[in-house]
Amino acid sequence: QVQLVESGGGLVQPGGSLRLSCSASGTIFSIDAMSWYHQAPGKERELVATITSSGNTNYADSVKGRFTISRDNTKNSVYLQMNSLKPEDTAVYYCNMGIHTRWPFGQNYWGRGTQVTVSS
Repeated sequence: QVQLVESGGGLVQPGGSLRLSCSASGTIFSIDAMSWYHQAPGKERELVATITSSGNTNYADSVKGRFTISRDNTKNSVYLQMNSLKPEDTAVYYCNMGIHTRWPFGQNYWGRGTQVTVSS
C-alpha cells in the first residue's frame, strides 16, 4: 500500500538545471534511506545519490559538485537538484526509498521514473 511518484523531469539544454521530486504515499511508518537512480537505454540502472535518515549523503563521482540530494520527512519526499546538466545525464530517473509500513517490516520501493533529457 505504498506508491512513489517522481516529478520534475523534462527537456533542458546543457548547462541548465532541473529539480526532481519524489513523494511517497500510503501506509508509512518510517523511511530509512532515500535514493535517486538513473538508467539510460541499453545501460544498467545506476545509483546517483543517497541520503540517509540522519541526513548523510553520498553521490556518484559523475555528479559530485553538480547534484544535491535532500529530503523532507514531513512530506515523505526526496529531491534532487541537478545543476550544470550534461548530455550524459540523459536518462530515466527513479527514486527509491526503504520504507517500513509497520515496524519492523520494511522493504525498498521504486517510483516509475521521470525522463530527463539534456540536449541542445
